[in-house]
Amino acid sequence: MQKEYQTITEISGPLVFAEVDEPVGYDEIVEIETPDGQTRRGQVLESTSDFVAIQVFEGTEGIDRNSSVRFLGETMQMKLTEDLLGRVLSGTGEPIDGGPEIEPDEERPIVGEAINPYSREYPEEFIQTGVSAIDGMNTLVRGQKLPIFSASGLPHSDLALQIARQATVPEEDDDSDDGEGSEFAVIFGAMGITQEEANEFMDDFERTGALERSVVFMNLADDPAVERTVTPRLALTTAEYLAFEKDYHVLVILTDMTNYCEALREIGAAREEVPGRRGYPGYMYTDLAQLYERAGRIEGNDGSVTQIPILTMPGDDDTHPIPDLTGYITEGQIYVDRDLNSQGVEPPVYVLPSLSRLMDDGIGEGLTREDHADVSDQMYAAYAEGEDLRDLVNIVGREALSERDNKYLDFADAFESEFVQQGFRTNRSLEETLDLGWDLLSELPKEELNRIDEELIAEYYVEDEQAEAVEADD
Repeated sequence: MQKEYQTITEISGPLVFAEVDEPVGYDEIVEIETPDGQTRRGQVLESTSDFVAIQVFEGTEGIDRNSSVRFLGETMQMKLTEDLLGRVLSGTGEPIDGGPEIEPDEERPIVGEAINPYSREYPEEFIQTGVSAIDGMNTLVRGQKLPIFSASGLPHSDLALQIARQATVPEEDDDSDDGEGSEFAVIFGAMGITQEEANEFMDDFERTGALERSVVFMNLADDPAVERTVTPRLALTTAEYLAFEKDYHVLVILTDMTNYCEALREIGAAREEVPGRRGYPGYMYTDLAQLYERAGRIEGNDGSVTQIPILTMPGDDDTHPIPDLTGYITEGQIYVDRDLNSQGVEPPVYVLPSLSRLMDDGIGEGLTREDHADVSDQMYAAYAEGEDLRDLVNIVGREALSERDNKYLDFADAFESEFVQQGFRTNRSLEETLDLGWDLLSELPKEELNRIDEELIAEYYVEDEQAEAVEADD
């Protein structure tokens, strides 16, 4: 039942406080009508028997004590239909692409429902992104949440677009009961991005045709910060509908989670809450977990929800509360590196601190290629040794190193310039990625490949033609 009041007592930032004579439901949707006839939407953020705190999505400008507050008796709902694919929506879920109004098949609360742990299926099916540094070294798995840790000025947006454009589920890995396989969809949720970035995203989606299989939620930097708190929930509600009702494999890309957390801090300051680390709310861990844990697979459903949240680390500091808490909740991270970017490597993914905790379950015999795990382990070891030797070269010079050490230095250079470097427009299959890995590993002596099964070495190691000719002469 709708209730209307004209009892606004205070306006603080994005919040409006009003007196009530009976409790109002938490998260209930509110309409505020200003004296000049404008209507703003909001959501109950705090409720007692005497007053409510309302966060206003469109901003509080023009609202005063003479405005009326109407409680609608329902929480925020997302209009859901399969026809959302190909549409561009605002941060509050309204169409902004000039298309028709959404005719929903159903509406659902955006807060979602927690997946029963007993009903969860363990993630172990490979998603091919076409990016060698991810597919080969930090494999993404269906139902996983794998964030990208970046920083200001780095091309994480280009990497996000590349993944959105190229990500696929290999047909042999799709185990749908009907034998036809599930379709792949991308939900792209942008929070607090600039108009320039928005134009770049949309131009790429439209030019490549990726928009046809995508739903885009766009919250710009000049939109109210409070709107950013609902954008990811709208995106995830849409993803859950497509995955668990329409059997899509859905990849959700959320950028930038730092802007989302800044919105939480702004709201917390307006409520005069006691701040936690660096001024962020003490409940930020719980809030982020509510979003990240909406990824997964459910037993009996063919679809899946996979998340790639992107965040920019303030000051390039991975101990900052946002990346720190994100790392605890998610299953790994992909690092975008400033040094590699300055060298012109595209995408500048630094694999040594990167991690995919579910990689071992998504690769290997019967899942990708039988040599995938061994190749990944050996390249990690060889690249790490080459990185350590670079520090030594700065002290003693390259001439002081042994022939073996120089081969590892050459491997580290080639790994960055040939394996990681591929450009933002190149889509490599897993076969191409692993074959390229073998080409690099074949520059090392066979006896150095101590992490690879001998049968795999015999099958894939690329012998040097000149060496073979010398052996034949002998």
